[in-house]
Amino acid sequence: MQLAGDEEGAFDHWYRHQPAFTVDVQALRPDGSIYPQRGQFGRYVAQRFADAAASSGGRLRHLRDRALAFHQGTVTTDGGLQLKADLLVLAISHPPPSLPAQAEAWRHHPALIANPWQPGALDAIAPHARVAVMGTGLTMADTVATLDRLGHRGSIVAFSRHGLLSRGNLSGAGATWPGDYQQGSLRQRLRQIRLDVAYAAQQGLSWQVVLDAVRQQGQRIWQALSVADRQRFLRHLRHYWDVHRYRVAPQVAEVLEARQRTGSLQVQAARLLSISGEGETLRLTLARRGGGVQTLSVDHLILTTGPAHRALTDSQPFLQDLARRGLIRADALGMGLEVDSRSRAVAEPHVEALPVLVAGPAARGRFGELMGLPQVADHAADVAAQALLTLGIPQDSRCPAY
Repeated sequence: MQLAGDEEGAFDHWYRHQPAFTVDVQALRPDGSIYPQRGQFGRYVAQRFADAAASSGGRLRHLRDRALAFHQGTVTTDGGLQLKADLLVLAISHPPPSLPAQAEAWRHHPALIANPWQPGALDAIAPHARVAVMGTGLTMADTVATLDRLGHRGSIVAFSRHGLLSRGNLSGAGATWPGDYQQGSLRQRLRQIRLDVAYAAQQGLSWQVVLDAVRQQGQRIWQALSVADRQRFLRHLRHYWDVHRYRVAPQVAEVLEARQRTGSLQVQAARLLSISGEGETLRLTLARRGGGVQTLSVDHLILTTGPAHRALTDSQPFLQDLARRGLIRADALGMGLEVDSRSRAVAEPHVEALPVLVAGPAARGRFGELMGLPQVADHAADVAAQALLTLGIPQDSRCPAY
């Protein structure tokens, strides 16, 4: 884990000198590498931010408030503030998950957990409760690991259309791969990647080293693809890329494997057809990918389908207001907001307003790989430089502050 692309090993060094390192015995792997809890990385980022703010020559105000509208250079907040701005930067990260249509009528049912990331969302699940999880990616893996830590020993059925589980990560420092995947069509690049995975295996290397090379070139690869190839990727390959790109930590993988061995976790390829109620429980009807229909009676249905990126502009009042005024719009691929090569939001034609910059995952439809923190941090540095350029402020050698 690292905050920026050029600080390899900084978090590792910081964490090994924290009291938490001696407390969390599972964080240290047998080969000497570390996989700490996410909260520790949050503490690290908070400290880096505080250090950067303290050393900055500017004036920083950190407000815990909710923006509602932006009009004529003024941001209006839920707390009644009127904030004047010469430039607006949207660093909004991911939107919340959205309910599938089949679950809408059960939004307030006690058995439905629409957002497992809400504090305490899983605490009330009984040790032997029957649980279904919609989605089989990283959020599902974290949810199952959390339930296991909380003492849940009941049955869990996780399902998604493809039934694909996130793959495990390599522990320790792995080899690097010299592959170059920046030329050719999507089909040609895919063929080369598959050949390299096979060739790496012949040399005793794992597929992870090849896919890491692809990830490191991800932005350049994406930006070189035609719109048609980007659409093909999202339609046919995205599910397979995601489970290889977003990998589970060794501790989480061990929990999943143990529960699958005992049969308390089943992973299925299926889609949700309908939901009906049975008192405090829910009855799910699933269409199995291989054919046939299955029904499940569960005490809890947990949704882990991930952020609703297609609904980003409707996810909060501030973005709704910006979209209504024509200052932002969704990108054509449904990945976030449409931006230009400088990460400036593309406004509707004939709309004149202050510039709006977009930092982070909301700009990935244009730039590609913008999910890992190193890529997000490097992109934020580019956006900061663009902000200074837009405002006519000379860039200091200390920018970005980290």
